[in-house]
Amino acid sequence: MDKKILSTGAILGMIAIILGAFGAHALKKVLSIEQLSTFETGVRYQMYHALFLLFIGLMKNISLKAKKTIYFLVLFGILLFSGSIYLLATNDLTAFDFKVIGFVTPIGGLLLIVAWVVLFININNKQSQI
Repeated sequence: MDKKILSTGAILGMIAIILGAFGAHALKKVLSIEQLSTFETGVRYQMYHALFLLFIGLMKNISLKAKKTIYFLVLFGILLFSGSIYLLATNDLTAFDFKVIGFVTPIGGLLLIVAWVVLFININNKQSQI
């Protein structure tokens, strides 16, 4: 599981860098400053949570169950939170109106928060040795 978590963290980090560069160079010409700022928020949170997965994958004192839970919460959280932000920020560039999926952004954010809560609970568990 650690290898899967670390690999996913590395891939998500790489994608965040690619999307950040894409936003800074290609999208800078076609998005408003507000839209670009929104896009960058998605990139920033994706990178934060890619690093979070790397951290989780390297921790030895967290249970396998907690690691799996955090992994899936972060993975789906990034897809819903950052993914919806990317689509909403670039909404004007497509024929489809992505505003209809805007409700998933806070759901993704909640999943990311819950992942941190799971880590907090696991660290403070009496059985955990740090």
